[in-house]
Amino acid sequence: MARRTPRPTAQFATTLTPLRETCEACGTRWWVAYHRRRKIMTLEGLWQLTVIIGQCPKPTCPLYHVRYHPEAEGRWALPHGEFGLDVIAAIGAWRFREHRSVPEMHQRLQARGLSISERAVTHLLHRYEELVTLRVTDQERLQARLKPQGRVILAIDGLQPDVGHEVLWVVREGLSTEILLARPLLSSTQGDLTALLTEVKHLLDPLEVPVTGVISDGEETIRSAVAFVFPGVPHQLCQFHYLKDAMGPLYEADWHAKTQLKKHLRGVRPIECALEERSTTENDAIRGYCLAVRASVTDDGRSPLEAAGLRLYERVTQVSDSIARVQGKKDCPQP
Repeated sequence: MARRTPRPTAQFATTLTPLRETCEACGTRWWVAYHRRRKIMTLEGLWQLTVIIGQCPKPTCPLYHVRYHPEAEGRWALPHGEFGLDVIAAIGAWRFREHRSVPEMHQRLQARGLSISERAVTHLLHRYEELVTLRVTDQERLQARLKPQGRVILAIDGLQPDVGHEVLWVVREGLSTEILLARPLLSSTQGDLTALLTEVKHLLDPLEVPVTGVISDGEETIRSAVAFVFPGVPHQLCQFHYLKDAMGPLYEADWHAKTQLKKHLRGVRPIECALEERSTTENDAIRGYCLAVRASVTDDGRSPLEAAGLRLYERVTQVSDSIARVQGKKDCPQP
């Protein structure tokens, strides 16, 4: 859709000049072909860029018809883009770190004075995903990261947000924690996982770094796919899944203990409501104890390494001991 309103006046202005002054093919000094003007919307405001385009003046040069852009132009925005890379990075961070929706991100940008539509926010979110993909699959970066290790250990796992949804399969390099491939699959059959691992193998083959081990949760389809794509490579069960399976009975007992403890901690909210009538030093201290109890009840820990029931018991014991000490000082006769 065509723009219905004129673009606002730029708040800032700068000129971009090529760092290279001579043609890389023949060594002739550049001529200025023309000046290009671009308006880039950044988080700071609207910038007016004057881009000086260079050209080799020698007709016999193979780069005679090639235009040379300033190197710094790529640091401002993508080709033909109206918004800066900082806007794209902010949208990506809000979406994937804070899990913000498109309308929420649109409101944030408008609150910062950026004139942008929701459709443009969605478009920039797609550009962010493309840039991340290019970064992850960059062969030179992967080679610089994995080559010094001399080997690769693959970690494979799938995450299903809800029943019936696609399963997000992630293949990660265990030593460098580098994500090699992430792909949603409708099914987890041996054929689908074989195709997934084959793609990872084709990604690693140019790097000439051998795969010396594979780690997964030990599902039958994963074991079959690994044996087909990486024959002879040791396949180990993930330590986290191993501990989780081994700690199953203890986890159930701990969860039952926490449930029983929570029954004795009910009634915190009526106490807080009774203290809202007036604010004194004693009431503020009691509110602090109520907040500590509430935070302890809602902390579920991280299975299997952190037992939620034992943690709740320890925290409630600390609160009880603190109250006993305060009560003992209160009942102690004053000199």
